Amino acid sequence: MDRVRQSTLENSRRIVIKVGSGVLSLDHGLNLKLIESLSHAIGNLTTQGTQVILISSGALACGVKKIGFQQKPDDVKGRQAASAVGQAGLILAYENAFETVGCKVAQLLLTRDDLANRRRYLNARNTINTLLDWRIVPIINENDTIVTEEMKLGGNDNLGAMITLLMDADLMINLTDTDGLYDKDPREHADARLIPMVTKITRKMEKAAAGAPGTLGTGGMLTKLQAAKRLARAGIPMIIAPGRKSDILLRIFRGEPDGTYFVPGKKRLNSRKCWIAYSLKPQGEIHLDKGATRAILSRGKSILPIGITSVNGTFSKGASVEIKSDTNQTLGKGLVNYSSEDVTCIMGHRSDTICNVLQLSRPYAEVIHRDNLAITYEQDDAS
Repeated sequence: MDRVRQSTLENSRRIVIKVGSGVLSLDHGLNLKLIESLSHAIGNLTTQGTQVILISSGALACGVKKIGFQQKPDDVKGRQAASAVGQAGLILAYENAFETVGCKVAQLLLTRDDLANRRRYLNARNTINTLLDWRIVPIINENDTIVTEEMKLGGNDNLGAMITLLMDADLMINLTDTDGLYDKDPREHADARLIPMVTKITRKMEKAAAGAPGTLGTGGMLTKLQAAKRLARAGIPMIIAPGRKSDILLRIFRGEPDGTYFVPGKKRLNSRKCWIAYSLKPQGEIHLDKGATRAILSRGKSILPIGITSVNGTFSKGASVEIKSDTNQTLGKGLVNYSSEDVTCIMGHRSDTICNVLQLSRPYAEVIHRDNLAITYEQDDAS
């Protein structure tokens, strides 16, 4: 096994495990044997002193089977109602399985709003930390029953990455219904090869991974790559592994080279900048000229009004906005010191003229201070 992967596994004291609906579901409902196996493996890890947070899909799939439908309802209210039925059965199955290994579980259902609001974000972290201190396994799912399109987290691959960042975990393991990442779609190409390690996720790789999600799930390989990319930017590794493989977690921690290991990046966004980059939904866009683009990418500078060329959207002071380069590349996100109306008025001006333009006595010199600016762009993003 690669030394980097081995070192990660040996030194991981807090891990997030995400298991997808494609792994958990069978034609007749939940795969209870797999849930039992998963619970036993997590129980062993907790006994050894490893803190485990479980992100579990499966509520909708469980509800569909429990009600007797042949497929997911087409309408939103139908899917939400089926998820409500399934979530009860899902957590009960976990509770029964973990009880056999002497572990208690707790259920948390989250939406984007819970993680976008800084106070609730920190409250969620405090709650999960307390559960881990009590040696209780938190089982987290997106609150599909009430979530609206604007509140969606984008599936449990994204939720798993966000919880990994929230809890500053050492590793995320994404258990899925494939063996890992392949160089081409194994469903269409018999000669597809498993990639054991990925050091950099490129657009070319993401494009190749884009495909139709499963019939009972909402995610595909693309969302898993996007999750791995977010974690890599925060300095956290991820493993995609075959969730239905016998004793997969035991195999992974025993050193078997199952799945694909994603090497973390060397540059690490701090916790607050991860929150800005990945928990907040942008309310607009700010476009920069070539000089400002170079200043924030190469020198870590704040965004000044003189470097702004255009503003899109309507936003208020303190809102999250997306930062675009002179070539329309997405550079990251930031929290603005001015509303969209005020930014439009001062863009292209020197900072020492803001007081006259906006008639303010003590204006901010920066439209976005570097402490409130999360850069997610990498050179390979363009390839």
